[in-house]
Amino acid sequence: MTVQATVLFDTPGPRARRRHAILTGVTVVALVAALVGVIYGLRSQLTAEKWAPFGEGSTWTMYLWPGLLGTLQAAVISVVLASILGVLLGAGRLSHSAWIRVPASIFVEFFRSVPVLIMMIFAWALFLFNGLLTGHILLLSSVVVGLTFYNAAVIAELIRSGVHSLPRGQGEAGLAVGLTRTQTLMAIQLPQAIRAMLPSLVTQLVVVLKDSALGYMIGYSELLRAAQTLASVRSNLIVSFIVAGVIFVILNYALTAFAQWLEKRMSTRTAGDTSVGFTIEQGGNNPPAA
Repeated sequence: MTVQATVLFDTPGPRARRRHAILTGVTVVALVAALVGVIYGLRSQLTAEKWAPFGEGSTWTMYLWPGLLGTLQAAVISVVLASILGVLLGAGRLSHSAWIRVPASIFVEFFRSVPVLIMMIFAWALFLFNGLLTGHILLLSSVVVGLTFYNAAVIAELIRSGVHSLPRGQGEAGLAVGLTRTQTLMAIQLPQAIRAMLPSLVTQLVVVLKDSALGYMIGYSELLRAAQTLASVRSNLIVSFIVAGVIFVILNYALTAFAQWLEKRMSTRTAGDTSVGFTIEQGGNNPPAA
């Protein structure tokens, strides 16, 4: 028999469950009523005529599909660069050398605090007024710089917290076999931390994908700007943004589902490895059969 203990609150009784059910029902009814009110207020913008362009192939090939590719391009490049930079910064924050730890900490704390849009605008101005980049590369690079620096800072914090969550014996075991602190960090602690935080790192991809829409403010051709361009041509702003929002929801849901699947798979694998180790250890203590 398994007893599940609740730490923060007691298990609700019949009256509490009934009260929760009533509050949930009232909330759902209120949300549905609000949604109906919004749809009724925008009924002139949701007519069949406004939806008609999405039944035409040119709407997708000329507007939405190129915009989606722009969003994915910026997100993929930013994810790769942010992952590499984030691991390096996380290792730097864990370094025992102040010459490495202090600059890495300043970088992480600064770029984690600055809004992504400000970093995009600053990078755009820097590249433009110094004549370093032009055209599409200028806009793409500005978006990638903002997304990379912010998300690298977040990933560095995930890596640092992952290492700190490991048992102290992991580091002590590395030192006991003659490894230096840096070798222990890189060979023992960091791989385990990355594996433990991998679901959270994958979930961070959702943030990167959503924040890529901020490129709209500097003229980058991504999904949101493509929807606005379509709306200016076909006079269906609300519908165009609804479709773009649905596309974002589908992409983010797919990434979230992947993160949940990865977390379950890693939990199952970890449990399996533990049980195998336990069996071997127990078997080693048993006397050999006659």
